[in-house]
Amino acid sequence: MTATEQTHAAVVDLYRRHLSKGRASLAELTGGDQEVSSHAAHVFGADGRRFLDCGGYGVFLVGHTHPAVVDAVVAQARTHPMSTRLLLEPTAARAAEALAAVTPPGLERVHFVNSGAEAVEAAIKLARAHGKDRLVSAGGGFHGKTMGALSLTAKELYQAPFRPLLPQVAHVPYGDVQALADSVTADTCLVLEPVQGEGGVVVPPDGYLTEAQRICRERGALLVLDEIQTGLGRLGTWWGADREHVTPDVLLVGKGLSGGVVPVAAMVATDAAYEPFNRDPFLHTSTFAASPIAMAAARAAVETIAGEGMVERAAALGRTLTGELARIVAERCPELVTEIRGPGLLIGMEFKDEHTAGAFVMELHDHGVLVNHSLNAHKVLRFTPPAVLTPSDVDWLLTAFDAAASTLEGTL
Repeated sequence: MTATEQTHAAVVDLYRRHLSKGRASLAELTGGDQEVSSHAAHVFGADGRRFLDCGGYGVFLVGHTHPAVVDAVVAQARTHPMSTRLLLEPTAARAAEALAAVTPPGLERVHFVNSGAEAVEAAIKLARAHGKDRLVSAGGGFHGKTMGALSLTAKELYQAPFRPLLPQVAHVPYGDVQALADSVTADTCLVLEPVQGEGGVVVPPDGYLTEAQRICRERGALLVLDEIQTGLGRLGTWWGADREHVTPDVLLVGKGLSGGVVPVAAMVATDAAYEPFNRDPFLHTSTFAASPIAMAAARAAVETIAGEGMVERAAALGRTLTGELARIVAERCPELVTEIRGPGLLIGMEFKDEHTAGAFVMELHDHGVLVNHSLNAHKVLRFTPPAVLTPSDVDWLLTAFDAAASTLEGTL
């Protein structure tokens, strides 16, 4: 056994003994590659193998280890990585200013947390502080797996083992304005994604968000847009809300806010919506939220996205990739794929069945390209590459995709 094989076996054994037997078994079935370093659009394995990262669950819009983000985090780690929380801490103030500068008009109040699910939990608590005890979300939506967030995530597979969840929660068909009109009342908090990511990159009909906003405002309900995956340029616009010039009461931010370096997320609200948290700063707190090291990452990520034109790059790259992937499908495997969809660099590819989708993931992996399944739609693969793809990266992706499509068309 080589040194690399010994290291691999040791890591698998540690996973089996201390982390997850299931993950260990899955790793052995899929070749057991390990990731040990990363830069830009590339991830490197323990054996030196290089992968093109077109997955990462949407986290790496600015790529891996972007120098501006890493430098900001390293500098903060060397000076003051964690705060006492007894004194004012300037990196949090500056990160909030940077984020509020790019959110839709009127969203000025920032509440930082550590993860997307925590942002959802904060929004649920804020809604309850306003007396909005009913939660409404959309079927196929994904909002996290903590108990409150899971109540909104309308997926039986994830919910069933943990019931009872929160009471007074309803799920409506995504994209159906009449269903919103029938369900939203004055005591409702409506939580929607502008584009459903884990639901399989589902784009709602034009005007859907506008109508959701109108219904909520007419009835005094609270509108929360979950942009944890869609925000910060992923769709080729700063926010999915920008596609219809909508300003929700609350906007949830995550994934790309970390700059791919330190986990961080946020809830951003209007003055009126934020009032309960504004009045009592101890109503909802967390020891590690808004840590200086995370705030340095968030500010650097936002400034990098803006300063390097990554929103515009995501839009242009998305158009190129969607067109080229569709061309290859038409030429190589039209019988296997039913649709390619999605704005910007949130690209969904729906296959005829889950088996074919899984086989395609493995074929791309064999060609060094990493993509993700959609957790709520296993027939749909998601391509969420960074906006820093080079022309050679694009060629690599398209070549690998062409080879995978040719292989599967001949075997399935």
